[in-house]
Amino acid sequence: MDTRAIVTSVGLPIGAAALGAVATASGTRSAWYQSLAKPAIQPPPIVFPIAWTILYTQTAVGSGVAQAHMSEQQATTYRRKLTLNMALNAGWCWSFFKGQQLAPSIAVAAALAASSIDLARSGYAAHPAAGGLLTPYAAWTSFATVLTAAIWRKNRRTA
Repeated sequence: MDTRAIVTSVGLPIGAAALGAVATASGTRSAWYQSLAKPAIQPPPIVFPIAWTILYTQTAVGSGVAQAHMSEQQATTYRRKLTLNMALNAGWCWSFFKGQQLAPSIAVAAALAASSIDLARSGYAAHPAAGGLLTPYAAWTSFATVLTAAIWRKNRRTA
């Protein structure tokens, strides 16, 4: 595996996690977030750091496996997709927690889910193990879109 594949596969998820954590850490403790009505599908708070740690790790490994089985041109395209995906990932945290913009956050979450599904598809095309590692991330970001919309629905009169 070349250096670019390692740097992007590991560095981009770490960067997205760090940028997202800056917005999320203070956001989850904010009076605004605490005042939101949460839907029944909202997982307990402890689930999020555990799930995201596992998902970022699987995304890093899956992306590395995928790129190791791609041509240079395919890997370059994949790295661009991964960069966009991780920007959307961090962007949702900033839109939702820092921006406190529920409706626009649905659009960001939906774009992230579509991008994540595309990453899993691209990973699977390169190697089934890569697709298998990326699929939980695609499922979680799809769930995050549903959850964001459910939070908006429960709070649209106050948001």
